[in-house]
Amino acid sequence: MALDSNEKKSLKEFEKQIGYKFKRRAHLKRALMHKSYANEHRLPPTDHNERYEYLGDAVLELSVSHLLMERFPDHPEGELSKLRAAIVNEGQLAEIAESINLGDYLYLGKGEDNTGGREKPSLLSDAFEAVLGAVYLDRGFNKVFKVVSFLYEPIMERAGGVGFVKDYKTRLQEVSQSRFRTVPRYRLAKTTGPDHCKTFEVNLYINDELWGVGRGGNKKSAEQNAAQEALSKLEMGGALDD
Repeated sequence: MALDSNEKKSLKEFEKQIGYKFKRRAHLKRALMHKSYANEHRLPPTDHNERYEYLGDAVLELSVSHLLMERFPDHPEGELSKLRAAIVNEGQLAEIAESINLGDYLYLGKGEDNTGGREKPSLLSDAFEAVLGAVYLDRGFNKVFKVVSFLYEPIMERAGGVGFVKDYKTRLQEVSQSRFRTVPRYRLAKTTGPDHCKTFEVNLYINDELWGVGRGGNKKSAEQNAAQEALSKLEMGGALDD
């Protein structure tokens, strides 16, 4: 997979974000290539990042499991599993992807780009896993483990905190019941995109007041993202404008 001078410059910038230099940058380009771009440019189906994402998902789970075993030597398996689930979910993956500006480097088809693909949590989380798969293919597990350790350090620091393993919806429900004596209501606002790659948008209301708007590759993740936004608003003491 050939790279022109502009691509090489861009990919070098991204390497600095993740603290890793590729031996073969073609791996990185493929990891950042969404299938909308591959389809638009009539590239082979193996040129986009879904195979890398498949590998990166497994690499990430193993890496995080290793980190949790080291950080919490006295935790039983059940608690470690809950922590891992809270750490490798779509919301956390998208958060890390945003912290390294991954969306700026994606290869997207024009349609996907024009509909906000660079900011979609589902697309960002998938691409982040693909990047980890690319690092693994480039130089093996030890190198990708260092990348995961580096990028996940802030989350690992929070992992031992009270309430970390609770999902955003559960935490919001507890706060809402305590503060407003009612539970949040989630309403599907709209869906966009083709059937194979839909984005769901959910509005979250408390006492008929809009507190959060979430988007995701399915209703569950959209509701989680809306709940996360509502929790942030509650902590700041204000609501969203209608």
